[in-house]
Amino acid sequence: MATKNNMMKRTNNKSKKAVASNKFYDKKKLLLEIIPVAIMLALFVIAFIVYPQLPDKVPIHWNVQGQIDNYGSKFIGVFLIPIIFLIFEVLSVILPAMDVFKENIKSFYKYYFLMKVLFGVFFLVLYVTTLMPSFGYKINIAYIIIMAVILLFFALGYIMRHVKRNFFIGIRTPWTLSSDKVWEKTHQIGGILFMAISLILLILLLLLDTMMIYFIFIGLIILTVIFLMFYSYNLYKKESHK
Repeated sequence: MATKNNMMKRTNNKSKKAVASNKFYDKKKLLLEIIPVAIMLALFVIAFIVYPQLPDKVPIHWNVQGQIDNYGSKFIGVFLIPIIFLIFEVLSVILPAMDVFKENIKSFYKYYFLMKVLFGVFFLVLYVTTLMPSFGYKINIAYIIIMAVILLFFALGYIMRHVKRNFFIGIRTPWTLSSDKVWEKTHQIGGILFMAISLILLILLLLLDTMMIYFIFIGLIILTVIFLMFYSYNLYKKESHK
C-alpha cells in the first residue's frame, strides 16, 4: 500500500509539474510585470496631475520640423498616450500566452521583457516631451522624438537577433513563419540592418535638419522591408529545394 501511495504521489507531482510548465507566466515573470505597470501608472499619474492645469485646447500634432500644426481637446492631448500604452501593456501580457509558439517566446522572454520596458520608456519620453509646450517650454520636439526613435530602433535591432519564431513579434512573412532556419537567418540580418540604420541616422542627425532625417528614415525602412521580404523568400526557396 505504501509503495502504491508513493507511486501515486510521484505521478501527481509529475502531472502538476507538467501543468506548471505549460503555463506561460510563472512568479518571476509576473514580478517583472511590475516595471511596465509602474511606467503605465506613472503616465496616468502625470495625466491626472496636469489635466486641471491645461487650457481646453492643447497641441496634439507637430510637423517634421517640430512646429505645432494642430490643436485638439485637452482630454485627447493628456490621456491619449497613457491609454495607448495601457492597451499595449494588456495585449503584451495576453498575446504571448495565446501564441501557438509560446514555448519559443518563453525561450527569449528576457529580450521580450526588455522590449516592453524600452517601449514604456519611449512612451514616457514621448508623453513628457509633448506636454512641455503646453507649459511654456520651448523645445525642439522633432529632434527629441527622432532621437528617441533612433535609439529605440537600435535596441529593437539588437533584440530582433534573439527573437524566435512566433506570430506577433518580429519579421513575419509567410516564409519566415514556415521555417525556423529562415526565421533565424532573416532576423539576424534584419537586426544588423536595423542597428546599422540607427547608427547612420544618428550621424546624419548631426549634419542634416529633422525634415531630411525623417524622409531618409522612411526611405531606409521601406528599402529594408522590401529587402527582407525578398531575402526571406529566397532563403525559403533554397531550404525547400534541399
